[in-house]
Amino acid sequence: MPDPRLNVTRQDTIAIVTFNRPEQRNAFDLPMWRGLRTIMQQLSADDDLRCVVLRGAGEKAFCAGADIGAFAEERGTPEREAEYAHVLDDSMQSIRLCQHPVVAMIMGFCLGGGAGIATMCDFRVGGEGIHLGITARNLGIWYPYAEIDPIITLAGTGVASELLIEGRIFNGREAYEKGLLCRLVPDSLVETESLALARRIAEGSPLSARFHKAALRKLRGPLPVTRAEEAATSDFTRTEDFQNACRAFLAKQRPVFKGR
Repeated sequence: MPDPRLNVTRQDTIAIVTFNRPEQRNAFDLPMWRGLRTIMQQLSADDDLRCVVLRGAGEKAFCAGADIGAFAEERGTPEREAEYAHVLDDSMQSIRLCQHPVVAMIMGFCLGGGAGIATMCDFRVGGEGIHLGITARNLGIWYPYAEIDPIITLAGTGVASELLIEGRIFNGREAYEKGLLCRLVPDSLVETESLALARRIAEGSPLSARFHKAALRKLRGPLPVTRAEEAATSDFTRTEDFQNACRAFLAKQRPVFKGR
């Protein structure tokens, strides 16, 4: 069964998936990543659906990314790291590979893996007060190729550099101007506009929508990355910088990176 912290509701031909962990800003631990993969695969197989909407519970966060506090149990050995990387990739790709168009309803914090989820979606609706960024550099994490690719597709390498290397966190206006949002609305109207967008999608031909989503993905083509190169993105977990940064994060201290 999917994780109970991932709730699925229906509005006619629209499915709404809610990340329901507001006390942790809807951050994902490993069971939630597994659950999202299962849910997206199930929804993709439902031909009665025409659109999927992803959102966070409440208005303070879409998703603040991975649950750093769970890393001690979920990561730390080569076997655990391989499993974590596999589940995370499958979860992200389940959004991209879903046959139905997927809309991200973004309110509040959209950070790290949360930004990864959002950029895997076909549409992103956000409010002016959102905080969208990728905090990988703050923990010495190496972002996977397959999750960098949609950022470059949406906004180019310059914006990807701002997010990944400089560590910029954009507000709604900045994210929209840089191409990371397709719709910018006042914070109070994010839910209204996201569901209106989903309904407009659902009013069209589902076969047309599915073909065009698949066609856009096919025209992108495969990533020019070998399996060995993709696997090497997990090597950061063996660095002192990552291990020290995780401890600093949990202690609410600023990490000191030594390049080791």
